[in-house]
Amino acid sequence: MKRELGISVYPDHSDPQADRDYIKKAAELGYSRIFMSMLEVTEGKEKVGEKFGGIIHYAKDLGFETVLDIAPSIFDDLGISYDDLSFFAELGAEGIRLDEGFDGNKEAMLSYNPEGLAIELNMSNNVAYLDNILSYEANEPFIYGCHNFYPQEGSALPYDFFISCSERFKGHGIKTAAFITSHDAEYGPWDINDGLPTLEMHRHLPIDLQARHMFATGLIDTVIIGNAYASDEELEKVAAVDRYKLSLGIEFVPDATEVERKIVADPKHFRRGDITATAVRSTMVRVKYGDVANPVHDNTQEFQVGDVVVGNDDFGKYKNELQIVLEPHSDSRKNLVGKIPQEELIMLDFLKPWTKFKFVSKN
Repeated sequence: MKRELGISVYPDHSDPQADRDYIKKAAELGYSRIFMSMLEVTEGKEKVGEKFGGIIHYAKDLGFETVLDIAPSIFDDLGISYDDLSFFAELGAEGIRLDEGFDGNKEAMLSYNPEGLAIELNMSNNVAYLDNILSYEANEPFIYGCHNFYPQEGSALPYDFFISCSERFKGHGIKTAAFITSHDAEYGPWDINDGLPTLEMHRHLPIDLQARHMFATGLIDTVIIGNAYASDEELEKVAAVDRYKLSLGIEFVPDATEVERKIVADPKHFRRGDITATAVRSTMVRVKYGDVANPVHDNTQEFQVGDVVVGNDDFGKYKNELQIVLEPHSDSRKNLVGKIPQEELIMLDFLKPWTKFKFVSKN
């Protein structure tokens, strides 16, 4: 399934022109999804329609798909029937996210709405909610899933629970989404904003690492920045993330030579299928650079987990093979060329047999 990037906009808390500027910048960088919360609306149907419709149609013209986050109370507040979702379609929305669920049959019926709106479900509960809805013969292509975000420090999902929840949806081929957090954005839908991630482990990580980690799980199709407004630099960093190939940050050591940097930058790294526990081995570079000299560094240190090494001239046929260290060891036939930053060691778990990967320089 195609992987996408998204932003969040909160018309009840923001300036319309600032929203448009933010959306335009994101569009230029290839973002294509907007999460927009309607949980806080207090005005009448006409004013809500004007406020949300203008910004949604502006985004639509720039190629965005907007999904509105709603609660059951919204239907009563705006005088809308569950049997008629035309109000949301007239706003320009492509879908509605049900922050709270119904009985399964209701969600299934909603998925057949004549406006063709996607019905997005809350993914952050590890129960048979989706199975119940699908058992009522829901219109499956119009069922999406999206995790919650968590403004309070310490309140977001633990990783293992997140995986279990996500696997329920991905196992049915449902389009999925989750949130990462900006460190420059100042607000979300509530008056508490310690960041807006889905995963607690992401709350203080660099934003591009959050995105790379989300995509690496293979369980999330759309990664959305939960709070607004992410800085231009943050938007650009996330936009530069490879959504399909595992990316690892690397900090080069001063001794790294030009050929070693070229080996690291090679676009066709993959882990050998006959794996070893000691290191991730990328062997094709030793063929490509087999005739290139690579003198020995001062190799007296013990290599640590996450170190990136390249075979030197003393390593015979293994000269210029690249390895990522998984178990501490010493070997003078390998040159230390760089280190995967400590916070990025979480990415090593995704280096399976035959995994394709690349490096992103951090210095």
